[in-house]
Amino acid sequence: MTKLSFDQFIDLRLLLTVEGIGPAKVRNLLTYFRSFESIFSAGLKDLTSVYGISTNLSNRIIQSKTDREKIQKIVESELKKNQKLNINIVTVWDEDYPEPLKNIYDPPLILYYKGELKKDDIYSIAIVGTRQPSDYGKIQAERFAQELAEHNIVIVSGLARGIDSIAHKSTLKSGGRTIAVVGSGLDVIYPPENKNLFNEISESGLVFSEFELGTKPDAQNFPRRNRIISGLSLGTLVVETGISGGAIQTAQFALDQNKEVFAIPGNLGIKQSEGTNSLIQKGEAKLITAANDIIVELESKLKPVMNKSISKPQVELSMFEEKVIQTLSVEPKQIDIIADETSLSTSECLVYLLTLEFKGLVKQLPGKRFCLL
Repeated sequence: MTKLSFDQFIDLRLLLTVEGIGPAKVRNLLTYFRSFESIFSAGLKDLTSVYGISTNLSNRIIQSKTDREKIQKIVESELKKNQKLNINIVTVWDEDYPEPLKNIYDPPLILYYKGELKKDDIYSIAIVGTRQPSDYGKIQAERFAQELAEHNIVIVSGLARGIDSIAHKSTLKSGGRTIAVVGSGLDVIYPPENKNLFNEISESGLVFSEFELGTKPDAQNFPRRNRIISGLSLGTLVVETGISGGAIQTAQFALDQNKEVFAIPGNLGIKQSEGTNSLIQKGEAKLITAANDIIVELESKLKPVMNKSISKPQVELSMFEEKVIQTLSVEPKQIDIIADETSLSTSECLVYLLTLEFKGLVKQLPGKRFCLL
């Protein structure tokens, strides 16, 4: 479970049920009393001597002791479910707790996870964005996740619809490692259509939650999730987002945590680009056009993992494949236009585009539109 004893873990969970007690106040209490046992054996006078602990809060801590047996039964039941679901627990006092997360202002005291904790997870970049991306946003999320993963960089995101899901899927498709941070208990998969993705990530990567089993994905949980996403990462890449929302919030957390923020510029007048363009305009995010921009910016921090990177093999193209690919860019182009620009028939273009897609160079979009990956 964790290096905390069972009784210590019960005390921690009991303390966190007290209204007005969060991670910061738990740390204040432990700094003063040195142990959970001493906290619960302390009187009103000693408790109110702790910074941030009022008389009312002290009384609530003292009264909470009557709930210890109830909390113990809840935890015992949870641990059985955790074991059945292969869910593990790590606390901020454990050696294998993610090191970058320990250094943020308010790290979660308890993390529930599925998958395997790895030391190289410190070499990670968060990719976040809107749940309703444009075709441009989808392409860029896929492209950046793939390129970063190919450099052995771990991709962190929030398992949400849209950009998050694309980042996770593209990383897995590239054979990379990805970490999902969710805003619910690990037995409540949200959105439900991401169940298979959740399982895939937990098998080859890692899924984190700050929340106990059975916790529903309520709105107030997602800001807490977002601070973990940025906290785990060396930097946060915002692909597409409106002027407000979770991705902007994650970027602000990253800035508060003294982490780098990157943004992909978008078209003017497009709602999904308003947030990224605003971050760039205000100087809060660095404008990037390629994954290498991130790698260069974080070169000193990424150096250990970059030395393990494998360069991408060169792909041989036929004369006609070369002709087709030269007409393409990251902006989707309709098949009839491609045929016109290459002086090839539509059917010939489709054959060459299919082979280019198999070689991982081209992506097909609805309406027979194609673009570079």
